[in-house]
Amino acid sequence: MITFSKKFWGIILLCCTFLLAACNDKSATNNEQKNTGKDNNKKITVVTTIAQIGEPLSVIGGDRVEVKSLMGPSVDPHLYQATHGDIQTLENADVVFYNGLHLEANMVDIFEEIEKSKPVLAIGETIDKSKLLHDENNAVDPHIWFDIDLWQQALDAAVDQLKEYSPENASYFEENKVKYFEKLQQLKEDAKKLTEFPEEQRILVTAHDAFGYFGRMHHMKVVGLQGLSTDGEIGISDIQNTIDTIVKYKVPAVFVESSINESSIKAVIEGAKKQGVPIQLGGELFSDAMGKAGTEEGTYLGMYRHNIDTIYTALKGGSNTNE
Repeated sequence: MITFSKKFWGIILLCCTFLLAACNDKSATNNEQKNTGKDNNKKITVVTTIAQIGEPLSVIGGDRVEVKSLMGPSVDPHLYQATHGDIQTLENADVVFYNGLHLEANMVDIFEEIEKSKPVLAIGETIDKSKLLHDENNAVDPHIWFDIDLWQQALDAAVDQLKEYSPENASYFEENKVKYFEKLQQLKEDAKKLTEFPEEQRILVTAHDAFGYFGRMHHMKVVGLQGLSTDGEIGISDIQNTIDTIVKYKVPAVFVESSINESSIKAVIEGAKKQGVPIQLGGELFSDAMGKAGTEEGTYLGMYRHNIDTIYTALKGGSNTNE
């Protein structure tokens, strides 16, 4: 007859205890996932409208998030209509971020419906209203990503929302945010070269009025052919008024935008030349949309730096300063 020592039975009992504890832990984890609707091992699916929000959050979120932006290069958010695929993408998201301030005007009803079932944040609407710009009709300017300080505040609000959704990743998000915000401050320093020009030469002429915050931050006068939104028509008077400004200040260059048809700016160039002002096309700026993903201009930092360098080079070509 086979007999077993007390030591043997002790080992068996200990193994059973560990097995039971493991089962209980797994059960608790499953219950937690069932109660919260979250799998803590799964990446957080973040959906944004514009890449100016999505790309920085992909850096800050790192390997804990999967970020999808609905609007790609050359897409005009003022006119954008959500597709059936977009709505499905939003429904599958864990967290949704959009700019707000009437930028994505055609999607407001969709966001109001989506936020009934998941966190949805208009990051632009977290900004102190006293810091926002308005046009002559008191319409708010939604292009806040061109004020680096305001955009940092808006991104900070987005990160807070991510922390609230996933508190177990809060310290990771905070560490990455601090590193990213340091790069934003360096970008601000790099942009100071735009103030090297005399004030009367710091004039930025573009296709539509998207650069108001950029002008305020970098002490530039901004002239846009079109208003804050691109849903209106550009009239002959708009073109002539812009030409008059160019002639008056001897503006050396004007700029097209990646998301706007360049025909109106070309009309301004031709009109100025007829009045004896040899104006040049200074290059393409990124305004409502960034560059292609995978390129430097497809990042917020790279897009902004491209605009700084393009404007600086064009204005320097018509400057009398000795630099």
